Amino acid sequence: MNHPLKTLSFGLLIGLMGLQSCIKDPKPEIVPSNEGELITTCILKTTDSADGQTVYTIYRDLDGEGGNGPSTFDSITLQVGHTYATEILLLDESKTAVDTISQEVSAEGADHLFVFTPQMISLNIEAKDLDKNGLPIGLQSIWRTNGTGRGKVRITLKHQPGIKNGDPLIGETDLDIEFNCKIN
Repeated sequence: MNHPLKTLSFGLLIGLMGLQSCIKDPKPEIVPSNEGELITTCILKTTDSADGQTVYTIYRDLDGEGGNGPSTFDSITLQVGHTYATEILLLDESKTAVDTISQEVSAEGADHLFVFTPQMISLNIEAKDLDKNGLPIGLQSIWRTNGTGRGKVRITLKHQPGIKNGDPLIGETDLDIEFNCKIN
């Protein structure tokens, strides 16, 4: 004759084994990739605070870095002693539906930093938009001209996921272009 405790134990064991077979192993955590995007077009929208005039300066290289050179590469012309509110629009025009990369840069502001380097011209550039940590992004900036001359403005977009601290030298480079610039 079977002992009731043994029957209960055996039944409990069978039940637990059945329950265990229903429990699935947890899936490994998928870390979202934060890869750089293809940027084919950079449009600078500069608005002169003195007269409200807006000028668009365009860099367009539809096949991206390497390959063919840019199809459009405008120069920047500014007036001495003026202040300009400047916005950057980044696009990937290699796709059928144009992708607005600047929206992604804004949404991932804590991972991106625009670096502005005026070369051989008297121009101060200050980022006005900040990420959630209070560090500059640079999609919006103020440009102040201090003297006449010709030179270049280098615009670099650094991709700094998890390491952004305001240092322009760290991270990967998503964009690196130099506009010719003339200050009259």
